[in-house]
Amino acid sequence: MLPFPALVLAIASLPIVAPHAWEKRAFQAAVLAALSLPVIFELAVCGRVDHLSRTAGEYVSFITTLGALFVAAGGVHAMGDLEATPATNVAFLLVGSLLASLIGTTGASVLVVRPLLRTNSQRKNKAHLVPFFILAVANAGGLLTPLGDPPLLMGFIEGVPFFWTLRLLPVWLLYVGSFAVGLYIADRRAYAREAPEALARDRTEKMPLRIRGAHNLGWLVAIICAAFLPRGLRELSMVGIGLASYFGTSREVHALNQFSLAPLLEVALVFSGLFACLIPIESGLADRAAHLPLHHGWQLFWVSGALSAVLDNAPTYAAFAALSRGLSAGQANLVAGVTPLKLAAISAGSVVMGATTYIGNGPNLILKSIAEKSGYSLPSFGRFALFAFAAMLPAHVVMTVLFAALER
Repeated sequence: MLPFPALVLAIASLPIVAPHAWEKRAFQAAVLAALSLPVIFELAVCGRVDHLSRTAGEYVSFITTLGALFVAAGGVHAMGDLEATPATNVAFLLVGSLLASLIGTTGASVLVVRPLLRTNSQRKNKAHLVPFFILAVANAGGLLTPLGDPPLLMGFIEGVPFFWTLRLLPVWLLYVGSFAVGLYIADRRAYAREAPEALARDRTEKMPLRIRGAHNLGWLVAIICAAFLPRGLRELSMVGIGLASYFGTSREVHALNQFSLAPLLEVALVFSGLFACLIPIESGLADRAAHLPLHHGWQLFWVSGALSAVLDNAPTYAAFAALSRGLSAGQANLVAGVTPLKLAAISAGSVVMGATTYIGNGPNLILKSIAEKSGYSLPSFGRFALFAFAAMLPAHVVMTVLFAALER
């Protein structure tokens, strides 16, 4: 079981400790091989080839779906300059949060952030905008479907029904609603401090919202439909959609989005090792679940969320799903082997608390990078973590009380 936490820690720490080495694919492959190949060898020697083949199939499903979403969303470019009022910015946040569950948090973040930044380019008091978008669009917004965030996609591949996550709508409303209210209050105060000259410029330099590469929206709908196909045909369809989108999108649109396949290749490489190392974790945590001090939904919510804040949230979800299967053994009305309450707890914790730090979820860093290149100043790592925790704490408290009450 040790290679899994070692690999997760390596993925979280090496890009910070040894960034130049981690940028090299050969170094990444060496780290992954050193930790995953012993697991694969042990499983093969012990006659658990069936586990390896099943996990390989799950990995292919995961990466082809994620890849199709990444490529299709990367072929859509939105730009415009609306009047930068608090109501407009809240509308951007709500639209982005809805899109996050349809095209993924990464796709929604990249699509919505550019018109948001352009809309507010004439204003001076705007440092709060991107932090709120990280909370909502890059994280909590993806709660409603398996396409929204990688943890939920892993759950879908492991047997959670596609529409089961719609039951998380109250959680989505709680978090996105609280972020929308918080943004409106903060932006009204900031808007009141703007110079009249800046507001006049903002009103005169408006441009209508325009979308290029709109045909990729059709491919994004096709991805949703393909998710319901039988295994095998589903993966082939995802590959076909990804190829059609990539070669059917102009280079100019890809250039405007600064689109590159490099992040997808890195994810594919990293998750190949994670899926292999997950096999003993799934069986080990399931067997030892009763002996660990984690038995209640509110505990799973906080611990899975706390780890998702500093580690990759997809493998964190998978580990706690395995633990929850052990805790749920023998009970009725299970969803993919887990009681609905525990599944909701780890789903909510893994997705929403990924917003606690810049490294908690990939789109967090994407939004930070795009904003800084556009001249926006963002809080330091520590200041952002304090802001995110404070902004989410009221909703966290509500969730804790609800989980505790529902388990009585």
